[in-house]
Amino acid sequence: MEHQQQQQQQQQQQRNKKNIMVMMMLRASSLSRTMIMFFVLVLLNVRVASSAGPSDSETLLKFKDSLKNTDGLTNWKSSSIPCNGAVSNWVGIRCDGKGRVWGLQLEKMGLNGDINVDILKDLPDLRTISFMKNNFDGPMPDLRKLTALKTVYLSDNKFSGAIPPDWFGGMSSLKKFHLANNQFTGEIPRSLTGLDKLVELSLENNKFNGKIPDFRQPAGFTTFNVSNNKLEGEIPEGLRKLDASSFAGNEDLCGGTLKACSSKKPATWSIVVVVIIVIVALAAIAIAAFFILRRRNKASESSIEDPPPSTPTVQNRSVRNEAEQQASAPGSPENLNGREVNGKHNKADQSLKLSFVRDDRERFDMQDLLRASAEVLGSGCFGSSYKAALLSGPVMVVKRYKQMNNVGKEEFQEHMRRIGRLAHPNLLPLVAYYYKKEEKLLISDHVQKGSLAVHLHGHQTVGQPSLDWQTRLKIVKGVAQGLRYLYHELPSLVASHGHLKSSNVLLNESYEPLLTDYGLIPVVNQEHAHTLMVAYKSPEYMQSKRITKKTDVWSFGVLILEILTGKLPTNFLQHGKGSEEDLASWVNSVPQDEWFSQVFDRDMGAGKNSEGEMLKLLNIGLGCCEGEVEKRWDLKEVVERIEEVKERDNNHGDEDFLSSCASEGDMTKILG
Repeated sequence: MEHQQQQQQQQQQQRNKKNIMVMMMLRASSLSRTMIMFFVLVLLNVRVASSAGPSDSETLLKFKDSLKNTDGLTNWKSSSIPCNGAVSNWVGIRCDGKGRVWGLQLEKMGLNGDINVDILKDLPDLRTISFMKNNFDGPMPDLRKLTALKTVYLSDNKFSGAIPPDWFGGMSSLKKFHLANNQFTGEIPRSLTGLDKLVELSLENNKFNGKIPDFRQPAGFTTFNVSNNKLEGEIPEGLRKLDASSFAGNEDLCGGTLKACSSKKPATWSIVVVVIIVIVALAAIAIAAFFILRRRNKASESSIEDPPPSTPTVQNRSVRNEAEQQASAPGSPENLNGREVNGKHNKADQSLKLSFVRDDRERFDMQDLLRASAEVLGSGCFGSSYKAALLSGPVMVVKRYKQMNNVGKEEFQEHMRRIGRLAHPNLLPLVAYYYKKEEKLLISDHVQKGSLAVHLHGHQTVGQPSLDWQTRLKIVKGVAQGLRYLYHELPSLVASHGHLKSSNVLLNESYEPLLTDYGLIPVVNQEHAHTLMVAYKSPEYMQSKRITKKTDVWSFGVLILEILTGKLPTNFLQHGKGSEEDLASWVNSVPQDEWFSQVFDRDMGAGKNSEGEMLKLLNIGLGCCEGEVEKRWDLKEVVERIEEVKERDNNHGDEDFLSSCASEGDMTKILG
C-alpha cells in the first residue's frame, strides 16, 4: 500500500510539473503576441503620422517665413488656427466650410521675396491665389506644381523676364489668369491656349512681344486684354471679334477690329524693278512737262491780250464755293449718308484734313467719312453723333460739337493730343479730330454693344437680356478704375470727366465699360459748360452753378444708384434742369427694410448670398451723393471702397473668390 501511494504521489508531481510547464509556455506565447501587437501599432502610428504631413497652419507659417516685409500678417500665429469652419481667423485666408484653406488673398500688403510654390503644395485644398499690388519681382513662379488652381491674380507687381512656353501645362482647372502691370518679356506662353476652362486672361501693360497665340477656348473669353505690349502680326481668328481696346497700344498688331493688315513684304528684286520703273516714269513726265510749258509760253506770248475763255465769273465762283461748302459740311447727316459731292479736288480739300492722335489706327480722310454709309446715333443740346461705316472696313463714331470755342486752335489741338495720349482699358480712345472755328468733330471707334443706358432702360426694345448683378458690379468697378486713371493723368482739370452719365459709358463684347466724352470741360464755351457738361446736377451746382473736384463723385454716385435700381435719374430726364426729388433722395425715402423689394432692380437676379454686397454698393452710391461737398467722399476713397465689394457675401467650397483689387475684369460671373 505504501509503495502504491508513493507511485501515485510521484505521478501527481509529474502531472503538476507538466501543468506548470504548459502554463509557462502559454504565458510566454501570450506575451509574445502582445509584444508583436505593440510593435505593429507603433509602426502604424509612425506611418499615419508621416502620411498626414504638416497642418495648414504649419504650412502657412512656413510660407510667411519665406516672404519679406510681412508686417501685414501679424495675426498669423501658432497660437491660433487659420480657419474655424468657414470663418477665417487669419488675414488674407479664405476657408471652406470644413475648416480647410482654399484661398490666399494677400493684396496691397507691400510683400516681396519669393512665392515659394513648394511650400504651397502642402495646402491640398488650395484653389485660388491673389498677390496683386505687392512688390514681388523676378521671374514668374512655377505654378505647374499647383495643378488644382482655378484662379491666379499676380497683377501690379514687378515680375519680369520671359515665361517658358510650357509653363501652364497640366493646369487644366485654370479659369482666370491675371498678370497685368508687370514687366514680363518674350512671347505669350502657348500652353495657355490648351486650357479649355480659361475665360479670363489679363496681360496688359507688360512687354510681351511676338505674335498672339491662336486661342480657341470652347467657352470663349469674358475678359481678354493684351493692350500696351509689343505684340505684332495679325490677330488670330478666334479673337478677331473682340473690342479694339483689348489690343490697343501694340503698334504692329493688325486685323480684327484694328487696322487692316498690309500685304506681305515684296521680294528685293521686285522692289528694284519698281524703283527703276518709277525713275523712268518720272523722267518721262519731266520731259513731257518741259515741252508743254515751252509750248504754253509761246502761246501766251502770241495772245497775251485775249482773256481765258473758261475762267468763271466772281458770281459763279461764289455760288460754286457755297455749294461745295454745303456739300462738305462736316458731320451733317446728308453727307454722312453718302450724297454725291463735287469730285474735283481743290485747295479747299486741305481744310477738310483730319488730325489723328493715335498711331495704331488706319488712316482715312474726310472724303472717306462723307462716302461712308451712316446712321444717326443721337442728338442733344451738346451735339450730335453718327455711326459711319467706312468703305475700307472700320466702323467709326463721329461726334459733332458746336459749343467748343473756349480756346484757340493751337490750345484746342494741344488738348486733343493730350487726350489722345490717354490709354486705359476703361477709356474709349480718341482716334482723330477735325477743327473748324464754327464746329468740331471728335472721332472714335464704334462699340458694338452700345451704351449702358440702353442696357439698363431699353434692353427689351433691342432684344437684349437684363444685366445681372455680377455684370453690374463689373461695370461699376470698371468705371471706378477709368475715373481714377483720369484723375491721375488730368490733375489740372476741375472735373476730369465732367460729363459722366449712363449714355457716356459704353460696353464692349465682354461687358467691360468704356468711358467716353471725358476731359472736355476746358474746350467747351464757359457760358455753356455748366449747362451742357454736368448731366447729373449736384446740390452745389443747383445752388451756385459751381463745379468742383467732387462733381464727378456726385455723378458717379447717381450712376451707381441708376445701375442698381434700373431707374433713370429724374433730373436727367429733365435735361439737367432740376427736380423736386433726385434718385439719391428717392432711395433714402424708402425704408431700408424695403430696399430689396422696392429699390433694387429685380431684373438683376441676385441670390441671397449677394445681398450684403449689394447693400455695400448701394451705400457707397449714397455716400457719393452726400449733399454737403465737404462731407462727400473724394474719388480715391470711393474707388477703394468699391474694390472691397465682392459678388458674394461668403464664398464656400471650391468656388474661386473675386479679387478686391481687380480692375481688369476680375468681377465677371464665375463659369462652370
